[in-house]
Amino acid sequence: MSDAPPVRKIIHIDMDAFYASVEQRDDPELRGRPVAVGYAAARGVVAAASYEARTFGVRSALPSVTALRRCPELVFVKPRFDVYRAVSKQIHAIFADYTHLIQPLSLDEAYLDVTANRRGIATAWATAKEIRARILAETGLTASAGISYNKFLAKLASDHRKPNGQFAVTPDMGAAWVETLPVARFHGVGPVTAAKMQRLGIETGADLRAKSMAFLREHFGSAAEWYHAIARGEDDRPVNPDRERKSSGSETTFDRDLTDAAEIEEGVVRMADEVWAWCDKAQAFGRTVTVKVKFQDFKIITRSRSHNGLVASHDLLRQASLDLIRLVLPPEKGIRLVGVTVSNFDAPVHGAESLPLFEGPAVA
Repeated sequence: MSDAPPVRKIIHIDMDAFYASVEQRDDPELRGRPVAVGYAAARGVVAAASYEARTFGVRSALPSVTALRRCPELVFVKPRFDVYRAVSKQIHAIFADYTHLIQPLSLDEAYLDVTANRRGIATAWATAKEIRARILAETGLTASAGISYNKFLAKLASDHRKPNGQFAVTPDMGAAWVETLPVARFHGVGPVTAAKMQRLGIETGADLRAKSMAFLREHFGSAAEWYHAIARGEDDRPVNPDRERKSSGSETTFDRDLTDAAEIEEGVVRMADEVWAWCDKAQAFGRTVTVKVKFQDFKIITRSRSHNGLVASHDLLRQASLDLIRLVLPPEKGIRLVGVTVSNFDAPVHGAESLPLFEGPAVA
């Protein structure tokens, strides 16, 4: 008998245009229309876009003015994060019926390890299909799924038949499938790295696989081992339900560049209040407070202070944030953005509450 471990069965669930879909579900007048969750203000950005809006090139993180230029009929809807969190909890309750190995990545996205097959379903493909059907029945929302033998491939697969589809990458097709894909689609290869790879003649997974480890180390340093592995469809990372949350933060872009100290402090207090709401709900308290400042010329600075004890009260977080912003007041130039972050947590924090969750063969 072989002592080899069983092939993992990983499902990556990704809700379809989650925030925008919730808004369309709750307001029938928005259905079929291009919708952006966010603010239409001059400094606003799109938090999420419906699929109708995406056909015009509207996407998350796009400046609102650009989004409206691309799609003059775009409807902006104010975010309702309390509603999104509540729906996310419904979805995660469904996941828990199939496995205890759930690793949330955000409110609308998670990895599930269903190798143990708690429900006795014939395949991981059928498991994903049932989960998606339950999400639709219980929330009125659609989800896409990727099924594979590791997390990297499952995440790639979930994007392959969006929206409202699923796709499986089996062990006998994984390495060859990766070779056909553009490296810009790979998790862990951001726009800057993708551009660098393209300058080096690396456009596809096949191009990446052809490069030696020495070449990758020369150009990508400590990330070389990761790129070498994923080019071969390899990823040994487990689904980790106890993934530690490293920090909690919030930031805001002002409608205009601010120089008035009182207005700047008011913005910092609002951000501290948002961060405290998460910390209090999660009962997770850190020792380090950081204030981020972006000036009108886009220069960014941060000011941090680590405390001997935990920042475990609302008033303490507010005061710590104000003490830090006052280090740069009055500003020499207008301030465009401020943010507050708490880090250096005293205990592990889980990611389920974090903010800004295909036709093919089944894995047997």
